[in-house]
Amino acid sequence: METQNKVALITGASKGIGKAISIGLAKLGYQTILTGRNAKGLDETSAEIIREGCPAPKVFPMDITHSEKVKETVAQIVKDVGRIDVLVNNAGIYFGGSLELPEQDFKTMLDTNLSAQFVLLQEVVPVMKQQQSGYIFNIASRSGKVGFAGSGGYCASKFGLIGLSESLYNELTPQGIKVTALCPAWVNTTMAQQAGSPLPPETMIQPDDLFETIRWLLNLSSGSCVKEVVITNPASL
Repeated sequence: METQNKVALITGASKGIGKAISIGLAKLGYQTILTGRNAKGLDETSAEIIREGCPAPKVFPMDITHSEKVKETVAQIVKDVGRIDVLVNNAGIYFGGSLELPEQDFKTMLDTNLSAQFVLLQEVVPVMKQQQSGYIFNIASRSGKVGFAGSGGYCASKFGLIGLSESLYNELTPQGIKVTALCPAWVNTTMAQQAGSPLPPETMIQPDDLFETIRWLLNLSSGSCVKEVVITNPASL
């Protein structure tokens, strides 16, 4: 897989899954673009990438729910590096609850987990169309495949992301742009702990497993297209 001069944009890159994917892609030779709300966390991810001997990432602290900032940032990235070869839509939040969930929390999850991804895709896909190439990874969740009790709001946001991802898979694959939704069960992250994971950390999916999945997908031939990958824990089968 030739990665020289290729560019990867990762949202939510300050910790957990986003951090692991950012470091992994940098090791593969990608020029990484890190975004997220936590500027300190982004700097820590950047420092770790540099310690690994990889090119220094470009860092853009931002809240992806601020649409104008997203548009400005993508425009700046294209101006700076000229292209976007990989987009990892990873940023997301979790609030527990279904109908007892406060309306504002529900709307906040939809804004962060779905609407913000939509706006970012609106900006990035035209760049990939011009290139006639690209790969979009939408980090969804097994909660986008199964409506779990007590998580109706979160599930709704992730079901929506998977629906959007599948539509784009059907639209963009014929144009040379691959789209895959990754749907992991419990991942060993701070968000999983906050969500009340019943599993000990060592039995969860590890953040690096998501990167290894992406690495495998990137190495497939141009004639191989994968719509989604569901990753489960033995305890959640």
